[in-house]
Amino acid sequence: MCSCVRSSRALSPVLLPRLLLPHTGYRSAGRGLWTSPHCMTVSGDSQLLPLPSQARVVICGGGIVGTSVAYHLAKLGWTDIVLLEQGRLGAGTTRLCAGIVSVAKPISIECQMANYSNSLYQQLEEETGIKTGYVKTGSLCLAQNQDRFISLKRLASRLKVMGISCNIIKPKEVAKLHPLVNIHDLVGALHLPADAVVSPPEVNHALAVAAAGQGVQILERTSVQQVLVEKGHVMAVETDRGSIECEYFVNCAGQWAYELGQASEMKVSVPLHGCEHFYLLTKPLQEPLPPNTPVVIDMDGRIYARPWQGGLLSGGFEKNPKPIFTEGRNQLEIQNMQEDWDHFEPMLCALLRRMPGLESAEIHQLVNCPESFTPDMRCLMGETPGVSGYYVLAGMNSSGLAFAGGAGKYLAEWMTYGYPTANVWPLDIKRFGNLQSSRTFLRHRVMEVMPLLYELKVPRWDFQTGRQLRTSPLYDRLDTQGARWMEKHGFERPKYFVPPGKDLLSLDQSKTFYKPDWFDIVGAEVKCCKEAVCVIDMSSFTKFELTSTGDQALELLQHLCANDLDVPVGHIVHTGMLNERGGYENDCSVVRLSKNSFFIVSPTDQQVHCWSWIKKHMPNDPHLHLEDVSWKYTALNLIGPRAMDVLAELSYVSMTPDHFPSMFCKEMSVGYANGIRVMSMTHTGEPGFMLYIPIEYALHVYNEVMSVGQKYGIRNAGYYALRSLRIEKFFAFWGQDLDAFTTPLECGREFRVKFDKDTDFLGREALLQQRQDGVFRRFVMLVLEDHDTELDLWPWWGEPIYRNGQLAGTTTSSAYSYTLERHVCLGFVSPPPGDEGLPTPITPDFINRGDYEVDIAGQRYPAKAKLYPFSSLFTQQKRRKEDMELSNLQGK
Repeated sequence: MCSCVRSSRALSPVLLPRLLLPHTGYRSAGRGLWTSPHCMTVSGDSQLLPLPSQARVVICGGGIVGTSVAYHLAKLGWTDIVLLEQGRLGAGTTRLCAGIVSVAKPISIECQMANYSNSLYQQLEEETGIKTGYVKTGSLCLAQNQDRFISLKRLASRLKVMGISCNIIKPKEVAKLHPLVNIHDLVGALHLPADAVVSPPEVNHALAVAAAGQGVQILERTSVQQVLVEKGHVMAVETDRGSIECEYFVNCAGQWAYELGQASEMKVSVPLHGCEHFYLLTKPLQEPLPPNTPVVIDMDGRIYARPWQGGLLSGGFEKNPKPIFTEGRNQLEIQNMQEDWDHFEPMLCALLRRMPGLESAEIHQLVNCPESFTPDMRCLMGETPGVSGYYVLAGMNSSGLAFAGGAGKYLAEWMTYGYPTANVWPLDIKRFGNLQSSRTFLRHRVMEVMPLLYELKVPRWDFQTGRQLRTSPLYDRLDTQGARWMEKHGFERPKYFVPPGKDLLSLDQSKTFYKPDWFDIVGAEVKCCKEAVCVIDMSSFTKFELTSTGDQALELLQHLCANDLDVPVGHIVHTGMLNERGGYENDCSVVRLSKNSFFIVSPTDQQVHCWSWIKKHMPNDPHLHLEDVSWKYTALNLIGPRAMDVLAELSYVSMTPDHFPSMFCKEMSVGYANGIRVMSMTHTGEPGFMLYIPIEYALHVYNEVMSVGQKYGIRNAGYYALRSLRIEKFFAFWGQDLDAFTTPLECGREFRVKFDKDTDFLGREALLQQRQDGVFRRFVMLVLEDHDTELDLWPWWGEPIYRNGQLAGTTTSSAYSYTLERHVCLGFVSPPPGDEGLPTPITPDFINRGDYEVDIAGQRYPAKAKLYPFSSLFTQQKRRKEDMELSNLQGK
């Protein structure tokens, strides 16, 4: 055991340090109203101001997240806002927060939120006159190995795109910036000079005072008991002091957000779970640390450390976290929980290895406080799918302070305009459904998530907990044939299939930044899709049926969809569902099954989002019915030139294009099974069919397809092969390439918009205006040149794109094209601003005349740009290969 752990036990108990105590300068003694210092009213319980009977919006939670939402709503002109706190303001997790504001976050939207928070906290003192403890310390993200160093270089590239100052530095420079850091085992670091530390209770207090100064009523000692809902919309909030009628409710209850959601009249799923979080406070060092000493983030050591009152505050994310339950919401103010030195010991030892000079430091206290974590390490934001007007902002994964400013801003915009000013889909609460609300699932998942916050280096990760929750009827059959699985929206999907004799263990998460071990396996699956026939289980796709007695279903889809759905029965239409700005809320395939019946197929993670989008715009008509039939059908994707031969044998009908044209759907028999929806499409651009099979027939149809397909060289394939095929064919994917800010005109899909029809669909006016003004960015394909697949780092997504040496955009997805024998990236490119700093319309000529490079972790690789749609890419590649073969023969 570390020597200082033993010494700590001899220390007499001390009170919680002053920094972590809530500010009391402007707070009433009991229940009361927060207000600005200039019109402060102090009242005891006997002089309570009455609870307002109504408000436009009620916010639950007086921590830094709730006060940020109130502050930003008030800034946007909202009046009649009430913020309720069951205890004292800021006396929950905010009081015990470590106070670090760093932009070193895994995804871009989180970096943006943290960057905004930093700016906000810096100017709050000037705005309110309240000292917030803001000190620009900068931070040092350390790398003990090459994988971590690569991940930091990737992060640096992404931050530079956002205009955030950062530098990759050598270990010797780390030593110059921080006197205590031991650099002997470091390979490098990322220096973020603008990162800062603050006093969280003071920031919370400043936000509250600023909000109160603009009319926000803030009441302490008032507990929300449930939210009353009528006809699917928030109507009132019931508290222990009475009810408040309201239009909007915001759940910022932190640790208790889950229970509050479950307590509502209509249950709201808020998937988060609490874990204990530990950090250590030392007394001032012999040579006190200056307040502007950089924050140290040593992810490989699982620790962070910041200066604190001449000493140090250091915590971390252990391998074996301790989940806690918080049912009942009866603990009004979170107390410092029991010390556990044995549990903290590994982090303490890591701290002493990183900073050996602390060996003689005196320990002030070990703080144990709760933090809430979500199933995917990202916070929960947005309007809930089941209740209109019910918003959530919670589950901050130990980054509540860093995210609160930006998250509060985006949520306030969402409530004001109907959408935030940035793409927040990675944080949207609608990415989860009720299936992720199981307490057992959450408990197990957060035990995996918390260590991953610092452990995870690689771009893609498959969670190990909460698996086999949703499976296809073919799961066991495919598993015995070597399927390796990934999970999407709780659904198991095959990545690839390991051939007999291959070592399964060697294919786990290895060489992720470079050529992966599954490269040849996926290559063989792609080759089979090109030359013979493959079958991919795509049962996870979201599937809806929309039916009506009259034309209601068609009228609704014509309003929601950009493409024309008034097509003959049996036809399939690829279409976007757009918002009023012309951006994609969904990208789907719609089949007209009959005059008044439609089958809608959407991406897997659109199940909740797409459902709520359609329901939001559905008229209240008993003759119009939407049903989620995702669970009713197993979907098999038959890809390859021999797919028609396999189906022809099984159905005894011709499957040639003359008899079964592209983008057409027929209900037919396959083997003994009847009622199979067979569609001549594959989502990859390759020939083949999608089979939507009632689940009771799934195993039979799969066995028949595999049996008949043997003579045609059939094999199983997975989603990695699918991704390679769709990217090399320039197929955009919603959630990666397309989002609520991307329009069809920006990605070359104008031909899927019914401009020629006199139909008023959502987004029409915005697209007509964009067509007139021109687009200011374009979706491009970039084929990497001079990139060694064997030795060079691979692109994944989020890499900067340079045109003629100037930053022009970022990649959104990428894959190795086994056909082109090159890496292919998809992404968006914008021209530089015009003379007056205004955006410049982009032209095909601008795209075609540029010299492009893709930045992979600081190394730039030349690339050829292509616009969608294109036709000559594969022809050129084939001709180039033939020319090379000819020159090789001549050389011999």
